[in-house]
Amino acid sequence: MFMALTPMDIHNKEFSRSFRGYNEDEVDQFLDEIVDEFEKLYKENMELRDKINNLIDQINQYRTMEKTLKDTLVTAQKTADEVTSLAQKKSELIIREAEEQARKIREEASLSVVEANREQFEIRKQIQILKSNVRALLESHIEQIEQLAENTAGAQEGSAEYTPE
Repeated sequence: MFMALTPMDIHNKEFSRSFRGYNEDEVDQFLDEIVDEFEKLYKENMELRDKINNLIDQINQYRTMEKTLKDTLVTAQKTADEVTSLAQKKSELIIREAEEQARKIREEASLSVVEANREQFEIRKQIQILKSNVRALLESHIEQIEQLAENTAGAQEGSAEYTPE
């Protein structure tokens, strides 16, 4: 397994010496340059990993927020649909109740008209009966007055013929 190489690993690396090998000072100087560059790259790599991890965390937060917003929008839409549906049903119920109430009012008005017409007929009938009764009574009184007048006139004629002396 390969282990990650650190700048300290490069710095502490020692090579075995051999005859006719490389110039030790040049190798050490080159290794020092490699250590410096590698350390810069290593630090930059660590910083970039931290940034990537931070960005991944932010992306996850944004995804969570996006999911929450989507869920909220779906819930809001469902709620709006339910409210609209409920309002529609309620308005239909109000309309049905109003139509039923109007029908009852028309029926009551119609019954009232029929009752008023019946009462009017009864009153006219009673007026006719009353007129007939008054007429009959008047005719009866007129007849009695005429009879009384005849009886009185006949009695006066009969008493004018008889004069006791």
